[in-house]
Amino acid sequence: MTRTYTLKKRAEQQAETRQRIVEAAVDLHGTVGPALTSLSMIAERAGVQRHTLYAHFPYERSLYLACSGLSLERDPLPDAAAWRTIEDPRERLRVGLDAVYGWYERNADLAACVLRDAEYHPLTKEIAALRYGPFMAAYQEVLGADLTIMQKTMLRLALSFFTWRTLARESNLDKDAAVRAMVQAIYCAKAA
Repeated sequence: MTRTYTLKKRAEQQAETRQRIVEAAVDLHGTVGPALTSLSMIAERAGVQRHTLYAHFPYERSLYLACSGLSLERDPLPDAAAWRTIEDPRERLRVGLDAVYGWYERNADLAACVLRDAEYHPLTKEIAALRYGPFMAAYQEVLGADLTIMQKTMLRLALSFFTWRTLARESNLDKDAAVRAMVQAIYCAKAA
């Protein structure tokens, strides 16, 4: 009986240590960015030795997957499937952009660091494409279903985190105003 209890307690401690490591990585990736976060920094923030970090994550890629998985588990990207039932294309676009911009708003610091680093850091680029790529493709498909080529180009611009940041952070538009501005821009592009 004692042996089973000891193994269970050890497994719980290992799970807690792993969780601390992943949370430390999420925190650092959202402040300094994945590319500038060293494994030593993560180990220090998690309160573990580097060999303990390596025991849980022998490859940096496995840590990045766990880190991105945790952040998306806490606040999943919006699901485009829910928007398919909205018949009016303009309303579908408004609802979709509202959901995406809401997610950007809640995850601005982490998204800014990750997407910045994805521009030049191969592992960050790979994980960002893996985690965000399918969602962005679904957004393009569902929200762009009834749009012209020019409007789809504007939709791609509207879905960009950097566009949202320009509208919300640099132009001080609230989410509703930013969504209205992009819906109008997309529908004005029809004539172009």
